[in-house]
Formats: sequence, C-alpha cells, structure tokens
Amino acid sequence: MDLLIASITLPFVFAFGACIGSFLNVVIYRLPAGLSLIHPPSRCPKCEHRLGKTENVPVLGWLWLRGRCRWCHAPISIRYPLIEATTALLFCLVFWQFQFTLVTLGYWVLVSWLVALSMIDFDTMTLPGSLTKSGLVLGLIFQGVIGWQTNQTADYLMTGIGSAVLGIWLFDLIGFGGTIILKQQALGGGDSKLAAMLGAWLGWKYLLLTSFLACGIGALFGGGAMLLRRLDRGDPFPFGPFLALGAILTLFWGQTIVSTYIRIFFPMI
Repeated sequence: MDLLIASITLPFVFAFGACIGSFLNVVIYRLPAGLSLIHPPSRCPKCEHRLGKTENVPVLGWLWLRGRCRWCHAPISIRYPLIEATTALLFCLVFWQFQFTLVTLGYWVLVSWLVALSMIDFDTMTLPGSLTKSGLVLGLIFQGVIGWQTNQTADYLMTGIGSAVLGIWLFDLIGFGGTIILKQQALGGGDSKLAAMLGAWLGWKYLLLTSFLACGIGALFGGGAMLLRRLDRGDPFPFGPFLALGAILTLFWGQTIVSTYIRIFFPMI
C-alpha cells in the first residue's frame, strides 16, 4: 500500500475499529446476561450513571477519566480500552493487507465476531449460538459474494458449506477422542460450532491450519499454566480464544505458513 494513502486512511480505519470495539464491549457484557444491546445506553456498572459523550469516546475516554468513573470514582477495567484498541489494530491490519476490497469489509466482520466470541468464552466458558450461527451465515454470504465476483458463486458456496460441515465433524471427533483419553469432557459443543463458522469463512484448508495452530497454542498455554501451578490437570479452560487466535494468524499469514511448510517438508512439490 502506498505510504501516503496509508497515512491518510489508517487513522480513520483505527477510529472506526475502535468504535466497533466499543460496541463489542457492550456485546461481551450484555449478551451472556440476556440484556438488550441498545438500551439502556452505556453507564457505570456501579453507580449506573449514564456516560457522557466525552466519557464514551473509545480508548481516549478511559484515559481522560484515568480509569475511574467520573461520578462515583469506581475503577473501570483496563480491559475496555484494550478491546477497543485491539479491534482497531485488527481493522488496520486487515485494511493494510486487503486494501479497498470487499474482502476487507468481510474480514472486518469476521474479526469483530472473533473478538466478541473470545472474550465471552473467556468470561463464561460458553460460545453463544446466536453469534456462532449468525457468523456462519455471514461467512456463507461472504463466500457467495466473493464467488460472484469471479462467476463462481456455486463453487464458493459449496466450499463454504463443506468446510463448515468439516469443522463440526472434526471438532466433534477431537472432543470424542479427548473425552476418552482424559475421561472427562474435552471440548464444549460451542467449539464445534465456532469451527463450523470458521470453515464457512476460511475454507477447509485454512480451517485445518487454524485448528492446528489453535491446538498447538492451547497445548503450550495449558502446559505452561500447569507448570506455573495456575491450572491443575483436568481443569477446564476456554478453547474459543485459541481458535480465534489461530484464525487471525491464518487470516494474515496463512499462505506464508502453508508455503513454508510445503517448502520444508515437501520440497519436490
């Protein structure tokens, strides 16, 4: 991307992504609690005072308030601006790589779903079906639109559907095998649905890469946590964030990872 265009465009993309991240904070908090996403407006969870316009500015609002409610001075978790900033940076990375295309719009939707699902799973050990199912439908729509651009709508849709089915089967199989080995439930049903959603968005090849990365990173995290005695053997921990991280790594560097793997292990291909 031309540096002049990037210098002009990226600040707007960052601001837009931060605003989306601010809404994701609402989704992450309210959806599992069964609360409305639009009413009441954002407010302090302790004194319930409605946030003003300046207080509600993504990232900057938290810094201006110095991490405390203006009215009751209760601490405001730093997680809120971190989610806003992370979403903004992901939006910038997507735009930098895919530029002014429909793919950019689609992947902005995908990373938004992944941020929300990751944090909800981290908080509640659940992956809401309303998000995984809607994400799967949007993934198939995305495949249809991309296929339409090259007059291959049916092919892209079939790939998305087949990859979604593969995601469910693959993680059901992994969960079944893990349950036998560990003698307890290894994966929740939401993980299979999230894998199906990722299959619809990324296709079967990148779904497999995402799964491999997620399992590898998850195993390293679990092993490290047990070594540090932060986690006991058999203790549950959310797998959704690792699937989301694997998907994001695949989104940006999947082709490089696959090419490097083939070059090292199958140099004759």
